Amino acid sequence: MENVAKPWPALWSLVIGFFMILIDTTIVSVANPRIMEGLNTDINAVIWVTSAYLLAYAVPLLITGRLGDRFGPKNLYLIGLVVFTLASLWCGLSGDITMLIAARAVQGLGAAMMTPQTMAVITRIFPPDRRGAAMGLWGATAGMAVLVGPILGGVLVDGLGWEWIFFVNVPIGIVAFVMVTRFVPKLTTHSHSFDVAGVVLSAVGMFLLVFGLQEGQSYKWGTVTGAVTVWGLIIAGLVVLVLFVLWQWLLGRRGGEPLLPLALFKDRNFSLGNTSIMVVGFTVTAFPLPTIFYYQVVRGLTPTQSALLMIPMAVISGGLAPVVGKLIDRANPRWFASFGLVCMAGALFWTASLLRPDTPIWMFLLPSALQGVANGFIWGPVSNATTRNLEPRQAGAGSGVFNTTRQIGAVLGSAAIAALIQARLAAELPAAPAGAPANEASMNGALPEALHAGFSTAMGQSIVLPACAILVGAVVAMFFAKPKSVEGWGGAAAKEAPHGRDTDAAGASRQDAGRK
Repeated sequence: MENVAKPWPALWSLVIGFFMILIDTTIVSVANPRIMEGLNTDINAVIWVTSAYLLAYAVPLLITGRLGDRFGPKNLYLIGLVVFTLASLWCGLSGDITMLIAARAVQGLGAAMMTPQTMAVITRIFPPDRRGAAMGLWGATAGMAVLVGPILGGVLVDGLGWEWIFFVNVPIGIVAFVMVTRFVPKLTTHSHSFDVAGVVLSAVGMFLLVFGLQEGQSYKWGTVTGAVTVWGLIIAGLVVLVLFVLWQWLLGRRGGEPLLPLALFKDRNFSLGNTSIMVVGFTVTAFPLPTIFYYQVVRGLTPTQSALLMIPMAVISGGLAPVVGKLIDRANPRWFASFGLVCMAGALFWTASLLRPDTPIWMFLLPSALQGVANGFIWGPVSNATTRNLEPRQAGAGSGVFNTTRQIGAVLGSAAIAALIQARLAAELPAAPAGAPANEASMNGALPEALHAGFSTAMGQSIVLPACAILVGAVVAMFFAKPKSVEGWGGAAAKEAPHGRDTDAAGASRQDAGRK
């Protein structure tokens, strides 16, 4: 363990930037209509404002996690924070849609540099038996961002204009930079060799896979251009990723240092945890879309009013996550994670059953509260169980894998729910072209009252998919092994320090303290 006198100020400093990234993944969707109007563009172009960000965010996560090990998580986080903040300013100043899309791609790259470092620092400055509370704060941050993003987006867009959803990041980024510079220590770096072939294969494979899944609906799962098809891109991406894994295995066998240490997956909890977080990413991305469509199209709520229905979820999640975090330091996290995942499934099935044209709006606050309980029991326990057994020099690589699998789950969830919504609308509203009601509704909220029942049914049926998916995650979490003993953990970390180099003047004293 890296001995840090005040780990909590360090964590709070990192959480500010992490919170900003999470908000930015949800805040833009509220502003899409205003962006279309302000930049005089169409729906296909404005979709790329989000797509470019997600692509640039998801593709490099494996690489940036490893770079954090090599050059120090603090250094990479600060670079990413500067890139993200300046790109946010660029977004707000964009005068046309092409410039905004380019700025969003750069913003996504900055986010990719920051995200793995947060978890890597938690892993390195908190000992395993005191890490639960820190992971609880990480989970509470995710829960609160779900609420703040849409509400803040609605307020800023209505009051100041769409540009301010990006300008608001600038002062937050400056505050985060000052705090990280002051409170986050420089941690021991490890002289990893640079796996160039692995970097290229992972980047190409991830790009092809994520682009194919993310944009499949836009191209109606057919031709992208010329002989290039959506399914061709997805298959090619999978093939390249298989080649990447084979190359990592061969490099490890030859005594080299692969970008992705496959030995990480020998740890049972790491493998199960990555499976669980992929399912969680799938679910939390998939279920809001049909519910938001229902709120706005059938019930006529504004984006801000729709977001207010998430208040019980965010408040309960934010309050419960730190409490659960402290408890998982003293018990097997599988019970907490499984309970939370089952609660999430129950909340989604409950929500699906309420999606009728005449359901009183207040009733949706009840499953929202249950979702809050679920979130409080999911993020911290799953994250802690996954990373608890990692050695400090593996923190960056492990965090990169964890965040990559979460993002892949999110992309899968986005693609799957869009396709399912279209299919269920075609079945429940046979008189309308497949997908037309949803597209029209998302633009202007207009839907004949005679179609409300069929539309509600289609949205309720669509929610069943993420509800079933999260149940799979609950089953997986039941197989988490009891965490390993933490005796000697700090000493082991200290002994490994000679393999790398300490980048701050206090390094030697920290290593000595670790040995003692």
